[in-house]
Amino acid sequence: MSNDLNFPNGLHLLHAWQCGDKEAEQRLRAIYEEAVNGSYDALFATPPPSDRVHVCGPVDLLALTIMFRLYGITSEAFYKEDAERFIRCSLITQRLMGMPKQYISWPVYGFTAEAMGQTMIYSDQYSPGTDPDDALFNQENWRQVTTPALGSGIPKLIAEYCDSYHRLTKQPPVLHLSAPYSLAADVFGQEAIVKALIDDADFVAAFLDLLAERVLSPWIGQFFAAYPEGWVELSDASGSPLFIGPENCTNIAIAASQRLRQSHPLGTRIYDANYRGDYVTRAQENQSRRSRRRSPAKATSTTPSLQALFKAKDSVCPDYVIRLAEDRIDISFYEEMAIQENKPLFLGIGATQVDRNSIADFESQNEQTREFSREYTLAVKRVAQTIAQNGYENRSSPWPGNLYFEDISAESSFKLIETIFSNVFEHGAI
Repeated sequence: MSNDLNFPNGLHLLHAWQCGDKEAEQRLRAIYEEAVNGSYDALFATPPPSDRVHVCGPVDLLALTIMFRLYGITSEAFYKEDAERFIRCSLITQRLMGMPKQYISWPVYGFTAEAMGQTMIYSDQYSPGTDPDDALFNQENWRQVTTPALGSGIPKLIAEYCDSYHRLTKQPPVLHLSAPYSLAADVFGQEAIVKALIDDADFVAAFLDLLAERVLSPWIGQFFAAYPEGWVELSDASGSPLFIGPENCTNIAIAASQRLRQSHPLGTRIYDANYRGDYVTRAQENQSRRSRRRSPAKATSTTPSLQALFKAKDSVCPDYVIRLAEDRIDISFYEEMAIQENKPLFLGIGATQVDRNSIADFESQNEQTREFSREYTLAVKRVAQTIAQNGYENRSSPWPGNLYFEDISAESSFKLIETIFSNVFEHGAI
């Protein structure tokens, strides 16, 4: 095995490549060629340890840029040309960074919409997305939603992803799809669906249910027929309280995912973990309190509390508690709720926290990174130790909890990432 796959050598290699070092480029090229040829398959099948806090997260954006710059493989070719190559490239990228726990993702939002016929935009080295100027549906034709051809195109490609991942890692695969609200935003238009929320929320709810019934449920059913031990992760960033408010998030976006979970025979294996912006409940609560002081007779508020929003999110992600960077509420709240609910804790690290282009003073930024990553690691560890003492018996994923990189790209600072990993390795033993 290449010594570059031992931490922190892999991060040092990625940093040197990022800085234009030609020798690093050649070493990286050799590693990826060996990975694609199957030389590291035994490494990929090694299960992660269950006695320490983990670091994981999607790395496909970084892998895409590496493959484009090393070999000229464009975005569409990288994602679509060879499913096994995509999986092996993702897994070796994680190993170079020091991640023993595999997590595979792909352009979830774009691919789910593309399967329905939505016009896409592909560039050379960036993730594809839907064309905002060519929405597939509107309020005249939305009832024409049909089930995608599940044996071809994008559904077939993603099935090949899951098959390759399962074969290489021996782990149950995870099918990533857009949640109903985010899918609606991609095929109806982000601005158009927000306007519809204001003008006719009942229509939006009906549209989401139709998407769940005709697109997501059959797709999920096909996946579970192949992998009853697998999982389905719904992604719903567009439906977050940060973007549509906590009330719409709870009553429209989360409610649609709740109904999908409840209606599916294996619905307990479907989850949605990426709602973000919990802090807006506090902001609106504060505004409501100011309004009550000014006009007590008119004081009413339908804004869900932080606890109510947490309960709603927990209903569609019942196996662990997650706090993302844009939630901004102190992590102590999530630590307390994880212990109260007796489940592991995930703490997200946002793209801006490790963006090399936004560093004004590296030493200062590195010290802040050292402080928060140590705090995060100890919080996840405390939760794991406490729930184990309280009778938590499941020692497979999501145990024991993670620091979760929300987005890693070729513009991430590998030096800051090394600081985070070092803290997890130093303080994360359980």
